[in-house]
Amino acid sequence: SRVNSEPVRDRQALLAFLSKTKHQNRIQWNSSTSACDWVGVECDANRSFVFSLRLPGVGLVGSIPSNTIGRLNQLRVLSLRANRLSGEIPEDFSDLTLLRNLYLQDNAFTGEFPISVTRLARLTRLDLSSNKFAGPIPFAVNNMSHLTGLFLQNNKFSGSLPSINADGLDEFNVSNNSLNGSIPGSLSKFPKSSFAGNPALCGGPLRPCNPFFPSPEPSPIPPETPGEKSKNLSVGAIIGIAVGSTIIALLLLLFLILCLFKRRSQPPKPVTAPTGSVPPAEAGTSGGTTERERNKLVFFEGGVYSFDLEDLLRASAEVLGKGTVGTSYKAVLEEGTMVVVKRLKDVAANERVFEIHMETLGKMKHENLVPLRAFYYSDDEKLLVLDFMEEGSLSALL
Repeated sequence: SRVNSEPVRDRQALLAFLSKTKHQNRIQWNSSTSACDWVGVECDANRSFVFSLRLPGVGLVGSIPSNTIGRLNQLRVLSLRANRLSGEIPEDFSDLTLLRNLYLQDNAFTGEFPISVTRLARLTRLDLSSNKFAGPIPFAVNNMSHLTGLFLQNNKFSGSLPSINADGLDEFNVSNNSLNGSIPGSLSKFPKSSFAGNPALCGGPLRPCNPFFPSPEPSPIPPETPGEKSKNLSVGAIIGIAVGSTIIALLLLLFLILCLFKRRSQPPKPVTAPTGSVPPAEAGTSGGTTERERNKLVFFEGGVYSFDLEDLLRASAEVLGKGTVGTSYKAVLEEGTMVVVKRLKDVAANERVFEIHMETLGKMKHENLVPLRAFYYSDDEKLLVLDFMEEGSLSALL
């Protein structure tokens, strides 16, 4: 039997929503009857609270007023799809803590990804597709740990895809946005159609990502002319080569003798370190100049890595973020090692000044600082190598 009760607070919230939102005459809510009998409204068995609100395609226009739907704190299902709603999602949507399914697709909502929605930890289905949302997809999406379906296609989202925990996700779609960078491994299980329409996206299941800076190509070897090996040098050419080689050898020998005589005639000079330089024992780098000339990648003491510049050149990269001094990448080396490479831009320091700054940074050790493991300097590239932190960035956690 039906209990004769009325969700008074929820009724007031619904009437406030209807009075403040432009709409067509498809919604006929009679204030003289129970809210549980209104079209699109479903209450619990005891008719004590509104359990579900479904108003698809009923001609709702404009923004959702705050302090209306956000007051339905027992709501499990909310569907406002296929209307003409616009503006940003109200902050008080974060009060819908029991919400399981949220369908807002096919409207004209704007603004960034609604942070209020990321606080709904019990959501299982979230559909924000076919709106005008823009900006990055936040790492806070992982707060919704019970999601089985996430639909963000046909918006204006940009930036790189965050590493989303997809263990429970059965359906996922971010197609037709402006996303870039590599697809995180956790999302590579979804088909190409889930990422289509983002030309700057790469990685499985799309085309492979290129390294973050190209490896120098070897000089091309000119093709061998047919019959070239069979040609014999003339007697005159052989004599000319022999005479020329002898003259060059004699000149080199004379030059070496003169250099040796000059060096012996000068008294030895005391070795003094240049002002402001860092002695090799205090520099904190392993390998010294010889290692730098060989690999061009200078490691600091206490590091746990054993790779060189060529290994880094072959690594695939995922954009983690862009700042005022450069772009950070997550680089995955062939053996599976993950590091962060910060590619600096607009750095005008010469090599010695750059090295002094790097040596200072390399000595900084604190539990709240990510240690600098290595650096690379050339006229075209300045790179910093740091540990990769699995839990995401400080900005995302905040």
